[in-house]
Amino acid sequence: MPNQTRVISLHFSPATLHVALADGRELSLPLARFPRLAAATPQQLDDWHLIGRGLGIQWTQLGEDLSVESLLASE
Repeated sequence: MPNQTRVISLHFSPATLHVALADGRELSLPLARFPRLAAATPQQLDDWHLIGRGLGIQWTQLGEDLSVESLLASE
């Protein structure tokens, strides 16, 4: 589906997840909304990869998967 918004990168500030989307938007979401991420170490947070060609983000060792759709809904 070519019109779907995709993740191109992400980074963290102390209490926030920042996700850059291919359409130019950047989402900034409080880590408190994602308990597994909020409790993770910086090394665990950095151990992520894109899934579904950027339709989602996965932290395998944390058991956390986030879709772009869910991130947009929680904005």
